[in-house]
Amino acid sequence: MVIPGLLQTESYAQALTLGTGFVRPDHAERFVSFRQARAQRLTDEEPLTLHAVIGEAALRLRVNGDETRRAQLAHLAAMSELPNVTVQVLRPEDGPHAAGAIGKFVLLDFAHVQPIAYTEVLDGAMYVQDPDGVRTYRMVADNLRQVALSPAESRALIRGLAGAA
Repeated sequence: MVIPGLLQTESYAQALTLGTGFVRPDHAERFVSFRQARAQRLTDEEPLTLHAVIGEAALRLRVNGDETRRAQLAHLAAMSELPNVTVQVLRPEDGPHAAGAIGKFVLLDFAHVQPIAYTEVLDGAMYVQDPDGVRTYRMVADNLRQVALSPAESRALIRGLAGAA
């Protein structure tokens, strides 16, 4: 329902953090600074690789007004041009997909240890380390990539929405 944290602008992250009601206003800046520090890993000298499939509703979500939304979409389009970042948009008209029942999740692959799956729950997080469980999440991720718009089509949609915001 929202842009993934590694792809958020500071103002978007700030508005989301304050909008949840779970974070005290005097702690919001710290949460946002942690998120921004993690996001810098995408542009480091040895950057992380990210493949994000984002529901179209997240692109249309009104977060702190049109200026914040427009800047967020422009940032997302720019990030999608990096060689280590792939963004695909999943639209309702693209049909059913395997993630419909589970929602947001992240697959983490590492150079020297087993991959894990991660999903947030209302009051914490759940990590899946069992290889069969991780394989199931990988199958869902593969399905999402097949159903979603291509990276080029996604970038064009994002740019169009940024101009319309």
